[in-house]
Amino acid sequence: MTFVASKLFWAVAAPGNLLLLLLLAGLFAMARSRRRRGLALAMAAALGLLAIAILPAGQWLVAPLEDRFPVPIVPAHVDGIIVLGGAVLPAVSRAHGQVALDDAAERITGALALAERHPEARLVLSGGDASILPRPGEQEAELTRALLIELGVAPDRLLIEDRSRNTYENALFSRALAQPKPGETWLLVTSAMHMPRAVGCFRQVGWQVLPYPVDYRTEARPRPDFQLSDHLELVDVAAKEWVGLAAYRLLGRTAALFPGARPVSASSAR
Repeated sequence: MTFVASKLFWAVAAPGNLLLLLLLAGLFAMARSRRRRGLALAMAAALGLLAIAILPAGQWLVAPLEDRFPVPIVPAHVDGIIVLGGAVLPAVSRAHGQVALDDAAERITGALALAERHPEARLVLSGGDASILPRPGEQEAELTRALLIELGVAPDRLLIEDRSRNTYENALFSRALAQPKPGETWLLVTSAMHMPRAVGCFRQVGWQVLPYPVDYRTEARPRPDFQLSDHLELVDVAAKEWVGLAAYRLLGRTAALFPGARPVSASSAR
């Protein structure tokens, strides 16, 4: 009984949900007193937030992205592992003197597991400062290096790419650093929803990598509930990926709008 009561209480008292309910109450009060200026827009916004709070819209948006590249069967020999940034909070790490991870921490833990299974593989850690106003201090790739060394990875296996500010630069600068040879097997480790855009960029710079997705966010059977903050966060990151796919295709950073398991040839992409 206590468990159910606590869940019901938090469904109403969670800040995002509570604000939404207050907004709806105020709008209904405005409607009854015939104060209609801006009411239509405000009501549309409120209903949109209500739909996001109840429906698993984020799950629906993320699922096609995560399903695009399944977890592969990894060959016995791996020449290298590319780990894309996005799992470390550089400013927080610098402030407190220890590496702080975010929701994409599986990029690092997944890469660490692969590195332990394939001691022959080199690791490229790719990630610079993606902020509009760059901050002095160690970049994400350097912080990731320090963490992996602390966790037992030999320093001579690690290559640092700390200039990139976006996914396309991840691919461009990592290839220049690693100098992959024809026939080598390189695994690309990043979040599953980010993998289509990442693979498209690596293909565009001439590097055929083996996608190894991690950091899944979707459930097998998503169901409606009432949680605005979590749902809204997932909708935000999913929308960013879909917009990123369209923008990268328009900018020529990928050869396909939605890169898949089969690369698009240069002739068919024109």
